[in-house]
Amino acid sequence: MRIGIVCPYSFDVPGGVQNHVMDLAEALIALGHQVSVLAPADEDSPLPEYVVSAGRAVPLPYNGSVARIAFGPVSTARVRRWITNGDFDVLHVHEPLTLSLSLLAVLSARGPVVATFHTAMTRSRVLAAAQGVLQIVLERITARIAVSALARKVQVEHMDGGAVEIPNGVAVAKFADAVALPGWPGEIAPGTGGTLGFLGRFTEARKGFPVLRDAFVELAATRPGLRLLVAGPGDPDDLFDQFPAALHDQVTFLGLVSEADKARMLRSVHLYVAPNTGGESFGMILTEALAAGTTVVASDLDAFRRVLDGGRAGRLFPTGDPVGLRDALTALLDDPAGRATLSACGDQVVANFDWPVVARRVLEVYAAAIEATDGRVIDQEWVGLG
Repeated sequence: MRIGIVCPYSFDVPGGVQNHVMDLAEALIALGHQVSVLAPADEDSPLPEYVVSAGRAVPLPYNGSVARIAFGPVSTARVRRWITNGDFDVLHVHEPLTLSLSLLAVLSARGPVVATFHTAMTRSRVLAAAQGVLQIVLERITARIAVSALARKVQVEHMDGGAVEIPNGVAVAKFADAVALPGWPGEIAPGTGGTLGFLGRFTEARKGFPVLRDAFVELAATRPGLRLLVAGPGDPDDLFDQFPAALHDQVTFLGLVSEADKARMLRSVHLYVAPNTGGESFGMILTEALAAGTTVVASDLDAFRRVLDGGRAGRLFPTGDPVGLRDALTALLDDPAGRATLSACGDQVVANFDWPVVARRVLEVYAAAIEATDGRVIDQEWVGLG
């Protein structure tokens, strides 16, 4: 099968959707399919051979973060040329309601289109301003995928249609086989030691880092040797300014890490903490931590609860509550059997998210979309963006 996949966000900056697209493409290629991915990227950026650059992206505030996207006449021409040259059996676009390549690809498509929706966001000022175009986009989509129940709920309640729920995948072996960083995670004894981990933008409010910081500061006062390993973008001074000077030696900042080092980081902690306060439709980092065999402690968001099987595969604490988080951390650090039980359940849960399993489910949607169009060519006439 010839498959074209469109990523709306720049490959120059790491992100969950970008990683999803790359992992899906590689899983489909491993299953014997021909895959081409179109994404924003600087022309001189190192890219996998299956990725075609659509040019440089520009920043746009989106869903509480900043997305780097490509849009406009030049991008439109590149999208059309890529679709024509690819002669795809199916076109798979991600986040088609973002003003970027995916939306342009849907409007330029002449065959079956599958769309994956990653977020549970219902409206934005940008979307409201382009409501007429977005309705055309939705009408041209043959089949929809939602990565979570929340994202699917948005489709049903706000986008005039349903969606097949297929979760984000995770390359389980990559995380399970990773080697911990030298000197980590260290030893735990009753009442002392232990390593906590956090990965993400610690300055982004919805990631909830202040909740973890407050819990860590209070716990470190009574638990000698407790350490915190932080990875993600940001200025080290902005991180360490949040902690008392006496605790700086117990906090390690790795900065922005590669995918390989992310796996090593997750293997380097006793407990991975996800203190997010909202805006999450799935919880990709949770599945990655589970794949690494690391015990997860997460805020009680609906998306996280679903990934962790209601708390069977990880400990949940009240969202935004540093005291609740501190108590959960204390209990697990001093309970190796409890950590082992959660990790064992995590192994069972994460097997359903392994990319070969997920990719085969996506292929079923492709087949249904191709059958639904039955070789018909979609009318391409549209105005306003070209």
